[in-house]
Amino acid sequence: MRIELARIDDRFIHGQVLTKWVKLRPVERIIVVSDAVANDEMRKTLVLSVAPSNIKASAVSVEKMARAYKSPKYKDAKAMLLFENPEDILRLVKLGVDLKEVNVGGMRFETDRKQITKAVSVREADVDAFKELSDLGVKLELRQLPGDQSVDFMKTLNTELGK
Repeated sequence: MRIELARIDDRFIHGQVLTKWVKLRPVERIIVVSDAVANDEMRKTLVLSVAPSNIKASAVSVEKMARAYKSPKYKDAKAMLLFENPEDILRLVKLGVDLKEVNVGGMRFETDRKQITKAVSVREADVDAFKELSDLGVKLELRQLPGDQSVDFMKTLNTELGK
């Protein structure tokens, strides 16, 4: 499988993904990689209902994504992977999926999170996962839209956390 874009955006499939990222990185498949979404039929139906009709969309568990990535059946498939959090990406990388770069697009604010940018808020577990991904050599790019300037997410994260 050729992963054209791996993106954290807890809104998953929405206007920016459909109108901007898919044009920049054309794909045949949009895959939401989330155990929570894959195991919740209502949420899965809602998330996938907005996918464009010309792109196959699915929601799968982290383990199923790792199997699909390694399957000869999907060898030539061009895919965009969408994630809710960095912990799922870390699990996927540890299961042998070779991700070189992750786009950090949006993680909503909640009371147990620290706001890093206007679009990204993190929990301590997120920070730990981002650090481990970075240590594993995964480039973490902060950019909401393709036309925005690419920013080193780890520099931003460390600055905002005072580290």
